[in-house]
Amino acid sequence: MIKRLLSYFKKPVVQPQPEVKPERARQVFSTDDYHQKSEMERIEELWERNFQNPQYHAMAEDGKLVPAHAMDNNTNIKASFYANGILPNAQVLWYASQTFIGYQMCALLAQQWLISKACLMPAKDATRNGFDITVNDGTEVDPEILDEIRRLDVQFKLNKNLIQFVQMGRIFGIRIAMFIVESNDPDYYKNPFNPDGITPGSYKGISQIDPYWITPQLDSEASGNPMSINFYEPTWWTINGILVHRTHLIIYRTEEVTDILKPTYIFGGIPIPQKICERVYAAEKTANEAPMLALTKRTDVLKVDLAQAEMFPAKINARLDKFVATRDNYGVKTIGIDDEMTQFDTSLTDLDAVIMTQYQLVAAAANVPAVKLMGTPPKGFNSTGEYEEANYHEELESIQSHDLTPLIERHHLLLIRSYIAPKFNIEPFHTTVSWNELDAMTTKEQAELNKLKAETGVLLTQSGAIDGKAELDRIAADPKSGYTGIEITEEDYEDGEDPFMPSDPSGA
Repeated sequence: MIKRLLSYFKKPVVQPQPEVKPERARQVFSTDDYHQKSEMERIEELWERNFQNPQYHAMAEDGKLVPAHAMDNNTNIKASFYANGILPNAQVLWYASQTFIGYQMCALLAQQWLISKACLMPAKDATRNGFDITVNDGTEVDPEILDEIRRLDVQFKLNKNLIQFVQMGRIFGIRIAMFIVESNDPDYYKNPFNPDGITPGSYKGISQIDPYWITPQLDSEASGNPMSINFYEPTWWTINGILVHRTHLIIYRTEEVTDILKPTYIFGGIPIPQKICERVYAAEKTANEAPMLALTKRTDVLKVDLAQAEMFPAKINARLDKFVATRDNYGVKTIGIDDEMTQFDTSLTDLDAVIMTQYQLVAAAANVPAVKLMGTPPKGFNSTGEYEEANYHEELESIQSHDLTPLIERHHLLLIRSYIAPKFNIEPFHTTVSWNELDAMTTKEQAELNKLKAETGVLLTQSGAIDGKAELDRIAADPKSGYTGIEITEEDYEDGEDPFMPSDPSGA
């Protein structure tokens, strides 16, 4: 009984509570946001993100796919990632954070106007002036046949496919174009591409597939033999449950990564949204600060008696609220006779240059000139934009040569074997793509160029290096001379005299 009474006077035992660390302010601006994770936790997480180990497959003797060992299972790679020994871990973590963001996130970011423009503009610019079709293997082809090919290009929406091929390829880092062919062979797509398997009317067009609908498959040679020519190049792509051999596809990739990172990027390239998303965010945030600074650049300071203010807080707060309510250029501020008021202005000098510099960094990361991307002259770099334009044209020519030309040539190969050769009863032939110049000359510039060519022709004719017929042939063959197609017959020559050669070498 006594013990029970004494227990009422005992102090309650307080259980020790775990120490709660104050949460660090999250950084949403940059990729160096480590949250509250330890360094080792971050390293482990980034290892998993950067060096994924997807399930590869190899073709067994019975024709079935079986799991295969991949070369990126090497434990030495992971050990070197954990203990670099050269770069500080903070730097390693920052660079490792800038890894593949996933196809869904790429599609989400591509909705933003600047990212969308950076992906679409090179695709349209590369195809804007079009291309010509020529046959250079010695085959005589009727111009009517080439006109039929051009007509079918329009029917198969080739230009639309070219733009989409580059645009979506830049968004996802990879774009796969599949040529739809109706074949009686059930293993047509599984086996390597064979042009002889194209029958009349079997080619139906080009299908382009987003990367999240496809799955790469590597055979044992591609996944386990670094000496293989096709090492770490998917042998097949599973599309709608069908194995499609890589030779049936034309694949566009942006900047390719090293072999060790290819599985992380699902054998694609580095997406443009991933490369520029941080810079776009910085540019847009900086631009959004401009109107906020314009509205709040003036700071008012009103001297008050703090002792009196603390004694009557409600009264002083009401006065300040009224003061703030009229804080613009249209309101009237009233202060006491003994009160003092000071106003400080935040300088907005060169704010426009700071904003535009951020957008120019976006353009640099996207390989698009700032003049093209923003439609305004560059600021801050003391540049006219001419060099950037020339560099951009080199980028477009690279896209034309390495990415678009293979797509066009494969399309024409299938088109000729499926429609042209049967219709005109001729043997299949190969076409060559010749891209038109990217620089569109003005009428004045073209006239000045024609004048220079004419003066050159006069000098060569008078010196006897060429005759007038050769100069006429040049003018007739030049599509921009203004005299394309004119001809001169042999009847115009009398007694071997050249009517274009003046009798007096001086030209009189």
